[in-house]
Amino acid sequence: MNTANLQLEGLYLAIAAINEALISKGVLSRDEVTHALRVAEQSVVGSDRATEDLRPAERDAMAFPCRLLIEALATAGSGQPPSFSELARRVGAGKDRYNDQR
Repeated sequence: MNTANLQLEGLYLAIAAINEALISKGVLSRDEVTHALRVAEQSVVGSDRATEDLRPAERDAMAFPCRLLIEALATAGSGQPPSFSELARRVGAGKDRYNDQR
C-alpha cells in the first residue's frame, strides 16, 4: 500500500479522536461537529468545479474525509471505536448517487 494512504488513514483517525475530545470537553456538541463536516462535504461536492470538471468517483474521493469523520462521530461511544477499514466500508455502503448521475 502507498505510504501516503497510510498517513492519510492515520490523519483521519487522529482528527476523529480530536473531534471526540472536543465533544467530551464540551467545546462543541456532536451536532455542531457533524453539521460543520456536512457543510464542508457539501461545499466539496456542490462546487462548480466538482459538478463540471470531476467524475463522480473523484467527487467521492474529495468528500470521503468528511464522510468518514461523520461516520466516526455516529459510531462514537459504542465501545471500541471502529477501525479505518470498517468506517470506510460504512461510508461506501451509505453513498448515494449524485443528481447528475444516470
